[in-house]
Amino acid sequence: MTSIVPALDARAAEGSALQAVLLDMDGTLVDTEGFWWDAEVEIFAELGHTLGEEHREVVVGGPMTRSASYLIQATGADITLPALTSLLNARFEELVDRGVPLMPGAARLLAELAAHEVPTALVSASHRRIIDRVLKSVGPELFALTVAGDELERTKPHPDPYLKAAAGLGAAPARCAVVEDTATGVASAEAAGCRVVAVPSVVPIEPAEGRIVVGSLEEVDLRFLRRLVNGKL
Repeated sequence: MTSIVPALDARAAEGSALQAVLLDMDGTLVDTEGFWWDAEVEIFAELGHTLGEEHREVVVGGPMTRSASYLIQATGADITLPALTSLLNARFEELVDRGVPLMPGAARLLAELAAHEVPTALVSASHRRIIDRVLKSVGPELFALTVAGDELERTKPHPDPYLKAAAGLGAAPARCAVVEDTATGVASAEAAGCRVVAVPSVVPIEPAEGRIVVGSLEEVDLRFLRRLVNGKL
């Protein structure tokens, strides 16, 4: 999905170096990290295996192929990777169809970015079919660009998704603010050279150079993101 992106001089309004905002989806904008875990637990129970919480910390935020491969190896389940991926996507879609709750502060932040015409992209390790389904609840018109995990040879934690999003919006990665909820996503954004706001959903994330950790999106607004990119936080 694409739309007209404001010129660079317009993006730098009010003295900000911020050129674009790039947001993760699951666990960041929408409360679906639990959906993925529920789908994994249900499918593996049907295969005769019980998933402990120790597995959840490994798979959270990861691309489907990596998470599914890990779970097959960890449990010894008798299923191929393509078959498991198909089952997980289908079960997740069933859960999504029951309704997708937004994370606290997500609707306000997206509305503010849209009101100020800040170029905004959705960058997810989820597959395109999942993203398009979730966007029906979030609002596809709020994003100038969306990047799906199955549209790249390498997804998170590699930098490729965020490099693609920045390039698609005509922005320099160093002048992009990224909002992520997992260590995998943070690693991807930082490898791309972006500034990061981490809002941990399942596993704690420590602050670091160029990275701010907050408890909720309710603490994040446009002024906050501009200060992050300007190095004033």
